[in-house]
Amino acid sequence: MGTMEVERNGINAVPEGERHGRPRDLFWPWAGSNLSLFGVAFGVYIVGLGLGVLPAIITGAAGYVLSFLLVGLVAVGGARSGVPTMTLGRAPFGYQGNKLPTLLSYISNVGWEIVLVTLAAQSGAEILRRLAPGVPATVTTAVCFAVAAAVVIAVGVYGHAMIMVVQRYLTYVFVVLTVVYMILMVPRLGGGGPAATAGPGEWAGGVIFAMTLLGLGWVNCGADYSRYLPARSAPRSVALWTMAGGALPPLVLLVFGVLLVGGDPQLAEAAGANPVAALAQALPTWFLLPYLLTAIGGFLAGAIMDIYSSGLSMLALGVPVRRHYAVLIDGLLMVLGGYYLLFVSTSFLATFQAFLAIVGVVMAAWAAIFLVDMWRLRAGGGAYDERLLRAGAPALNWAGLVSLVVASVVGLGLITSADANIAGVVGFLMSDELRTGTFGTANIGVVIALVLAGLLYFLITLVSRARTGVRAGDAKATLSD
Repeated sequence: MGTMEVERNGINAVPEGERHGRPRDLFWPWAGSNLSLFGVAFGVYIVGLGLGVLPAIITGAAGYVLSFLLVGLVAVGGARSGVPTMTLGRAPFGYQGNKLPTLLSYISNVGWEIVLVTLAAQSGAEILRRLAPGVPATVTTAVCFAVAAAVVIAVGVYGHAMIMVVQRYLTYVFVVLTVVYMILMVPRLGGGGPAATAGPGEWAGGVIFAMTLLGLGWVNCGADYSRYLPARSAPRSVALWTMAGGALPPLVLLVFGVLLVGGDPQLAEAAGANPVAALAQALPTWFLLPYLLTAIGGFLAGAIMDIYSSGLSMLALGVPVRRHYAVLIDGLLMVLGGYYLLFVSTSFLATFQAFLAIVGVVMAAWAAIFLVDMWRLRAGGGAYDERLLRAGAPALNWAGLVSLVVASVVGLGLITSADANIAGVVGFLMSDELRTGTFGTANIGVVIALVLAGLLYFLITLVSRARTGVRAGDAKATLSD
């Protein structure tokens, strides 16, 4: 499949003759999709949790690495099977049962597309207003939004080969321009910042917040980009290169953002409205256009990955369209959602944080079930019998569905939200005292959903197989009968 050809593979297993490359190639798409200047803003946000400079760096690093390690482990299933992530989910949830987590995955992907394209348009509009102050704000926002949406949809339509090339070269450009940005901002760095008043709850909250900011938003896409690798690819290499690409570049940006707050404690408040615009305030005019390209390009790289994966999720739901048409449908939803956030909504940050927390709970529960199924209950670790993934496979796997629903409900009951519209539907398992205290601040429900889902699925499956005399290692053969 050439770079300029529209990808024809959908959710089928990629034929062995089309599989190529090395695990280290995975570094580029994941680095490009997470190497945006919003990563600097993430550092600003984490300090805003009440953490000092050093605690913010430690908790951010832990959250990034742990969450993207989950993505790397999921990616192993793609290399082994040649099948995208949410299609592999038919094994632990059943052919029809998988539609529930796939729908949630689809909503997550489309939500991230909307958020990233919105941020790209906001960022571009703010910088253009400084370059051309006489142009109405609505015009600059609309132009940036139209360009951003068109680029994301076009690359998504072409598919995997185009994405791998585009992400590699975007990463090169981002690295150069980001280094220049950092050099220009070095005089504003500092090690002070807000006083470190954090206790154990804030430390836990920092780790969980970092996990939801990064890897937990990508776990449902991990196998989508590894499935073109040869089946013989080393699982450890697949996992580690995915983790390295996804976690290390944004970690550098996070540390830089933390140090920026150390030099300018007021930055955290300014970044709440428009983070990228706040980070550009001190830049010289000559660098505004390169900064604009860096900011917008970073967001678009992530949105491209999301729109490709959301198209695959749509196919896994059973919608009878070709992959590139699914991307076009997702693009329309992205445009409608972006329009709402840009021209209707007045509380983007609170809505965004609530979205992160809710998606983080559900995707954490899903990831735990998927990984327990692949690594503990499936012979060969990711060696899937194709008959599990096609029509005619078992319709429902109640162990997976019950574990997902129970863990998600418990997790949502143990998180809080600053968005008034969402606060009423989460945190229902906490008293008012817990909700406003350290426990509520930590959003511990994300981690509880992760652990509870994996434990429930493992135990329910073992009990079920014990009754039928099936060992865990025989799962593949038995389920495919």
